[in-house]
Amino acid sequence: MSTILIADDEARIRRLVSDFLKRDGHTIVEAADGKEALNILENRRPGLDMAILDVMMPGMDGFEVLRELREQEHGETHLPVMLLTARAEDADQVRGLEGGADDYVTKPFSPIVLAARVRTLLKREGRAGAPLEQLGKLSVNELRREVMVENKPIDLTPKEYELLIYFKNNRAIALSRESILNAVWGYDYFGDLRTVDTHVKKLRAKLGECGTMIETVRGYGYRFEV
Repeated sequence: MSTILIADDEARIRRLVSDFLKRDGHTIVEAADGKEALNILENRRPGLDMAILDVMMPGMDGFEVLRELREQEHGETHLPVMLLTARAEDADQVRGLEGGADDYVTKPFSPIVLAARVRTLLKREGRAGAPLEQLGKLSVNELRREVMVENKPIDLTPKEYELLIYFKNNRAIALSRESILNAVWGYDYFGDLRTVDTHVKKLRAKLGECGTMIETVRGYGYRFEV
């Protein structure tokens, strides 16, 4: 569906939000502090559809990241930003909204409600994404969780499907095995990096001739090219 940046210094919050947004088919990029978030925004901006920024981050807080982002946009396409904070004071909410935030959510929050607000914001900004994508002979319908090659359905396991969606949403980008493992299996997964290779091999086999879209980046990982 969409690629969303989650920046929060609390790993459990990132994981909680990530898990719920992944259920909606979104691809998640994570940052543990403001400086890392700003670096991602500067380098991957064209591939991002939204950013969720925690206000209370060390080094550079969410307000500062938001200010830098809006200054860099200079009239370019507006990137929707949602702020998260444990502070519910009206002054902070006003500061965030006047600083260019599109939504403001206070902690503790319901992940289900947050996911719904994300869907609403993306739809409002016209970034919800088309449910069906045609990639050569490969078609992916994320609403139906359906993958087809030359109009023939492909039976993928949940992890193979998530792996394909991650590749699709990060096409033309060299992805390390570690980043793939973290994005698809989660940061608390302690398996071997060879898990990625095993699943890629199975995914390629199931995709047939479309499996060649998943290119090997020697000594690093993989890249999805259409």
